[in-house]
Amino acid sequence: MRLLDLLVTMLERVGVIIAVAFILTRLNFFRAMLHHDRLTWKQKGFAMLFFGFFGIIGTYFGVAFDIGNLKFASVNWSLATDEAIANSRVIGIVIAGLLGGWRVGLGAGLIAGIHRMTLGGFTALSCSTATVASGLLAGIFYRREKDLTLPMAFVIGALAETMQMIMIILISKPFEKALALVEVIGLPMIVANGIGTAIFMLIIRSVISEEEKASALQAQKTLSIAEQTLRYLQQGMTRESAKAVCQILFREIHPAAVAITDHTHILAHVGVANDHHRAGNLLQTHLTKQVIEHGRLMVAGKQAIDCKQDDCPLEAAIVAPLKQRGETVGTLKLYYQSKKEITDVEKQLLQGLSSLLSNQLELAETDYKLKLAKEAEIKALQAQISPHFLFNALNVIISLVRINPDQARKLLTSLSTFIRQNLEGTTVAFVSLQQELLHVKAFLEIEKARFVDKLQIIYDIDETTMKAKIPPLTLQPLVENAIRHGIKNMDKDCLVTISIKDNGEDILIKVMDNGAGMSKEMLEKVSKQYLTSSTSTGMGLYNVNRRLTMTFGNDVRLHFTSRPHKGTTVYCNIPREKVT
Repeated sequence: MRLLDLLVTMLERVGVIIAVAFILTRLNFFRAMLHHDRLTWKQKGFAMLFFGFFGIIGTYFGVAFDIGNLKFASVNWSLATDEAIANSRVIGIVIAGLLGGWRVGLGAGLIAGIHRMTLGGFTALSCSTATVASGLLAGIFYRREKDLTLPMAFVIGALAETMQMIMIILISKPFEKALALVEVIGLPMIVANGIGTAIFMLIIRSVISEEEKASALQAQKTLSIAEQTLRYLQQGMTRESAKAVCQILFREIHPAAVAITDHTHILAHVGVANDHHRAGNLLQTHLTKQVIEHGRLMVAGKQAIDCKQDDCPLEAAIVAPLKQRGETVGTLKLYYQSKKEITDVEKQLLQGLSSLLSNQLELAETDYKLKLAKEAEIKALQAQISPHFLFNALNVIISLVRINPDQARKLLTSLSTFIRQNLEGTTVAFVSLQQELLHVKAFLEIEKARFVDKLQIIYDIDETTMKAKIPPLTLQPLVENAIRHGIKNMDKDCLVTISIKDNGEDILIKVMDNGAGMSKEMLEKVSKQYLTSSTSTGMGLYNVNRRLTMTFGNDVRLHFTSRPHKGTTVYCNIPREKVT
């Protein structure tokens, strides 16, 4: 009966310790311990003091047992020679070791153990030693507390208390008293402290689970908002994009109202009071102006909102800055109908949302600048004409002026067409294949005059492809390359074939010559270097390939086949859905 009474009493005292433990889990210090893999020495020191003090509380919430008269009493500041304590001290020390490692367990055990030593009693030395050992024992399971099942936690707590009972028998004198004490308090203390440790771990698990669920929900909501708002903020911060973003935030967060402003005006207001908080109105709230000036989040009450409408239902607001390149360009505001609704969660949420939207605005601006740079580079590439070609063309025309004026006029017309197509290519993103072929034919008329009767051109064209769109000046550089590098050293029978075929899903553009060709080594070199080498003839293969990849992506590029003295083929496949 005495054992059962002691067990009930111990469980009651453990219940008090567990209540203290629950309060402990609400403290930021303790939560930080749960989420840090490595504690700083400052954190370890604080943990030692805290859990050491927790162990001391466990001592005082125990019961003193007089081995002489077999009576229980409350623990006083000191114990008589025949007295010992049935306590829950070991719970705090075991938890210290589990959460902080053997060093924290040892430190907390020393603090609680030394205190136990000062109380006296014939078990002072054995209980103090066992307290220190309990911290070391729990430290063995450090970093595994997330994997501990409740039965395992019970076993660790019970094992630590069992170790204390063994030390009492081995160290405390006289042996008869030690053995009699263990017979009375041993089993109740082992069971009670095992249960206490398991319940403590259950509380820790609930804290971790609660925070993980909250974080998961917050992350899910943030990702959802990011996904929904991105396509609007890619347009920049306009009234239309701001309204769309406010509607998304109002639907996802459920404040009284959401607003976005720029430096001077309200861009959008969705929710309560939208009858007088309208897009296009000048900023009224002094707090909003302060946020724009100082660039930090602020909270406003009714007075700070400073609405001119006396019956405005908006009683409070959180205002956060929206930034680009470190400069505040506007604000994001969440309105509420009571300041009590604004908690730390709402503040942190708005802080995160303002950073998210600011980053999206930064990305939108970066994308816009990249687009401008890309367009500028494409236009620069398209505008390049080989001065050698112009000089050669003019020299041919000059030589023909006297001996064949009609031919000279035709070549001037072809040169005019060629230059006009080059200039027009800098003002448009796409031209039809028919226009591109006209440009090539003008170029070839001039080249054929230079080669006299040596050059033959074969056109293998699907007429169904002529309305398809491609980047301007794509085909002519390929033909120029075939003439400049393929057949330049041939005396006769120079042949260039231009093929444009409809392959269903794409259009195959191919330029073939029967010239010198390239060795395997040279072909491999050209295939690998045309993207990085900027030295080329005329427009050059580099420019063509650069514009193809910039327009369609890296999958659309030039390909080569060639054999020495057998000619070279350059080709590319352009996806039909991207060019029609």
